[in-house]
Amino acid sequence: MRRSFSPTVLARLRELPSDEVLARLAIDLKPDVTFKSAKNAGSRRWHAHTVSGDFEILTTGPKWYDTRARKGGGGAIDLAMHVLGLSFVDAVKSLNKLAGVCGSDHP
Repeated sequence: MRRSFSPTVLARLRELPSDEVLARLAIDLKPDVTFKSAKNAGSRRWHAHTVSGDFEILTTGPKWYDTRARKGGGGAIDLAMHVLGLSFVDAVKSLNKLAGVCGSDHP
């Protein structure tokens, strides 16, 4: 029988601030202190090094955008999949461990 992750856990992961998630996923993370967003004062630019490579990521709340790959998403799951090269299931499992999310069902 195939089990899935609970909708509550998935929703909680998708709402996590992308800058906090990136800080946990990266081996090395440096903010670009010179960056000023014209669209949103709360946006930040980061230079991140992960096991999958180097990234330049813009973060605004749960949303993120990779300026080099010209790809973005909304939520920690998409971010983990992108910067770590993980499948959906592996990204959720990794984020559950990092965030200490309890009560998830594993597929």
